[in-house]
Amino acid sequence: MNCQLSTSPDERLARQIGFIIEIDKAKQVLRRTLLMDGSRLENDAEHSWHLAVMAILLAEYADGDVDLLRVLKMVLIHDLVEIDAGDTFVYDTEALATRCEREERAADRIFGLLPPDLGSDVRAIWEEFEEQATPEARFAAALDRLQPLLHNYQTEGGAWRRHGITSDRVRERNQHIAAGSPTLWEFARSLIDEAVRRGYMPE
Repeated sequence: MNCQLSTSPDERLARQIGFIIEIDKAKQVLRRTLLMDGSRLENDAEHSWHLAVMAILLAEYADGDVDLLRVLKMVLIHDLVEIDAGDTFVYDTEALATRCEREERAADRIFGLLPPDLGSDVRAIWEEFEEQATPEARFAAALDRLQPLLHNYQTEGGAWRRHGITSDRVRERNQHIAAGSPTLWEFARSLIDEAVRRGYMPE
């Protein structure tokens, strides 16, 4: 890590504060997931907060030892690119085809608001999450998929019903939970099976 400041202290702080102000926009990025009471759609900031708490509570189920602080950084940073790129619904194949390009452009702008050394560090955390090559990234991704499963189950199908999602698609899109936590994948599979049994989505 480069500890030398590339800007003056005043400019550095101004860029850090500017970034903090910019990411307030994450509170306006709506996801397809309903809150568990069904009252409205969840936003990105709420999603990331929920994942951070889940990481603290469920770290014991990660596949191997993980650096919890790094996982927390990933879940809090991973969706900031959606300020520009928008939320990409995991079952929208057309939008998924352009997601990487849209999010790369967003990362250039948003993380570029920070002082260069800090921006590089934050972007590296985002890229680690995207590449899924470390235990921390795989566990963070497992939580990222488990959380909307819980929401959809608690809302009796929520987004699944609204978008006509079948259980085979849910299993396929969420099976990588196993790479981050076999225990949480077993739980997710049982949740999906129970959702089908209760009629929350078709088989």
